Amino acid sequence: VIPPPVIHIESYSEDSISFSLKMTTNIKVSGYVVNIYWTFDTHRQEKRTLIIEGEKSIQKVTNLTAHTPYEISAWAKTELGDSPLSFVHIVTSGTRPASPSLKAKAINQTAVECSWTGPRNVVYGIFYATSFLELYRSPHNTTTTSHNITVLVQRDEQYLFLV
Repeated sequence: VIPPPVIHIESYSEDSISFSLKMTTNIKVSGYVVNIYWTFDTHRQEKRTLIIEGEKSIQKVTNLTAHTPYEISAWAKTELGDSPLSFVHIVTSGTRPASPSLKAKAINQTAVECSWTGPRNVVYGIFYATSFLELYRSPHNTTTTSHNITVLVQRDEQYLFLV
């Protein structure tokens, strides 16, 4: 039986988490697959996947949001097959930034100008879809460091926007 890997949180801050991965077995490990999950605005679950080569590993994940719950899951790739998953939950330190205030205005039938308020020097994600279900499951999205963007849409559709 292949045991799940041990995920140990080494340190964390407002915008990063450092963790180590190891196996408590003599089975040869070729690498790990790690998923980091978090929920955006209660509508959209985000995920970042890391493919890590080697037996022992300390990783640092950056560009995270302050005071946000994250779930880290990992499994090991071994000479005998993949291990079961292991999980760890952590909340980054600091104060979560205030939600931006979004304004969306149609420029013409296929372009929408989105603008919002919020802190500088951060990356914003803009998500849009024609229904709440699509917004949750598979929205169109783009990122920017500015406070406005023009989004191209299909004509004769109504859209929902999140930033």
